[in-house]
Amino acid sequence: MTATPLGRDYRLLWSAAVSSRFGDALRTPALALLAATLTRDPRAVAVVTVAGQLPPLLLGLLGGVYADRWDRRRTMALVDALRAAVVAALAVAVAVDRAGVPALVATAFLLAALGVLFDAASFALLPALVPASALPAANGRLQAGTALAGALLGAPLAGVLFAVAPSVPLTVDAATFALAALLTLALSRSAAGPGRRRGARPGSAQSAPGPGRPGTAAGPNGREGRRERGSAGRSVWREAADGVRWLRGEPTMWRITLLSAGTNLAISALMAVLVLYALDVLRVPPAGYGLFMATVALGGLAGALGAGRLAARLGTTSALRAVLATQTVALAAFALARHSVVAGLALAVFAAGGTVWNSLWVAYGQGRVPAALLGRVGATQRIAAVLTAPVGATLAGLAGAAYGVGPVVGAAAVVFALVTLAAWRALRPAAPAPDGAPPTSAGTAARPGPLRSR
Repeated sequence: MTATPLGRDYRLLWSAAVSSRFGDALRTPALALLAATLTRDPRAVAVVTVAGQLPPLLLGLLGGVYADRWDRRRTMALVDALRAAVVAALAVAVAVDRAGVPALVATAFLLAALGVLFDAASFALLPALVPASALPAANGRLQAGTALAGALLGAPLAGVLFAVAPSVPLTVDAATFALAALLTLALSRSAAGPGRRRGARPGSAQSAPGPGRPGTAAGPNGREGRRERGSAGRSVWREAADGVRWLRGEPTMWRITLLSAGTNLAISALMAVLVLYALDVLRVPPAGYGLFMATVALGGLAGALGAGRLAARLGTTSALRAVLATQTVALAAFALARHSVVAGLALAVFAAGGTVWNSLWVAYGQGRVPAALLGRVGATQRIAAVLTAPVGATLAGLAGAAYGVGPVVGAAAVVFALVTLAAWRALRPAAPAPDGAPPTSAGTAARPGPLRSR
């Protein structure tokens, strides 16, 4: 974790991410338990999940544009401050017994909408803080630290604090957002501006001028094209289109993004009914739900620590094929298990594979996308990859209400297996990465669910 020094700014960003993840580990189970307390209707619980998945689809491209336009340090700090206010308001509503399902839906939507801008800015910020050659290590430590905060600190406390009072975990989460905002604001101003990458030579594709500045922006495969001028509204969408065109011009990243959209259908369906499945099928007591979900964070920690070694040993493409196959077996085991310990172990393996997948995607994209386009390309990837997530959650809610949550989990395993078969053929080994780039040969796309941190 500390073998290679990465500098003061990285330590601040790491601390902010760990603080925020600790709050996430408290809030996420608390919201699920609160929804299950208010209603046992799978459709109502699924609506809360869908509300958190719509903003990336509706606002993702705009978030990428403004992450490339604005100072990323200030943007992230402001977003975290606003999210602290939103969660604090929900904590007050819960404390005075005024929080219903509509309040949970509104909170999920607002947090996700703010998260769109935060995710785009944070994806683009890290390459400005560490050298390109250190990106795999920096991402691995970031994921390991956040998984550790969730597994050993936040998740085991979530159910206990919820039992004390449902508003307590939400209050603590609001405080972690505020702390993360202060830590992010302490980052060096010179490192957080748009269109810069640490170690990039002036005039290179990695240091291409950012949006809103005179000059050109790099296109797919290093090509450059002068940005068109026009009205402010048209300029925003033209800049967003630059990110879409760049991603479409990179075959490997685009192909894996589409495959990720298929796996997201299964993951989102699983997450939409997970709390009901744990309480009603696996008979996990409410006070133990946070401990049950701690297995997800522990699996994520193991995946983060082993991602680099796995890729170095097998090669990125082969590693991704192995990860998908392992996740398919783990999800099938989870669907068949009827004991909470066995199910928790299977879910941990599934989460470990997801963390490996996400770690490789982040290092690949950050090392290859031009700095001036990082926010927009990252946003485009997320939109394309999660496009099926609301569909999966909606179908899970309807099917759960009609047939029960058990068959939904089984169907999710079948869908994941079918996508894995297709991915096994598509993810064939490619040429080694050029010197100085992260040791990957295929791109990956972020996936939500039990394996992604804020």
